[in-house]
Amino acid sequence: MTPSHSGCRLLGIAGYSGSGKTTLLTALLPLLRAQGLRLAVVKHTHHDVEQDTPGKDSYELRHAGSTQTVLAGPRRSILTVEQPAPREPSLQESLALLDTTRLDLVLVEGFRDEPVTKLEIHRPAHGKPLLCSHDPHILAVATDVASLPVAVPLFNLNQPAGIATAISDWLATGRLTRVAC
Repeated sequence: MTPSHSGCRLLGIAGYSGSGKTTLLTALLPLLRAQGLRLAVVKHTHHDVEQDTPGKDSYELRHAGSTQTVLAGPRRSILTVEQPAPREPSLQESLALLDTTRLDLVLVEGFRDEPVTKLEIHRPAHGKPLLCSHDPHILAVATDVASLPVAVPLFNLNQPAGIATAISDWLATGRLTRVAC
């Protein structure tokens, strides 16, 4: 697939904890990259995160009072933004950290209540309800059960190539939420 330069699109990967969202994303990313797509991932967490190491300059600068720190290296750069008080970040704030002009697709893990197009990950064995029964933004469900009573297409959670093809089709046909850039 040729990347679409008509703007960056967004697809949420929604499901309950332990459903396999990260595992599926890890399988999808190389498949979508092989199609020439420029990708980013925004992953929501409820936990405090630390990507730096005590004693390193960037860690010390952050803890000395820098509210935004960029660690710029030859292969990757890391932006850390300190919040004045603990609070849940919004999807919009998280997307604003990205240069969406250099992307075709942002895959969002978490933020399941946001009104954006989504692929639901569902494992009936976990005993959680289907999100698609009340979320009109869900385009399909990826599951490990061959038949579920849903009004959207079903994909085999263990066959990421088919899911990647569907995502490419959704992107090509403009079915995914557009990200303002």
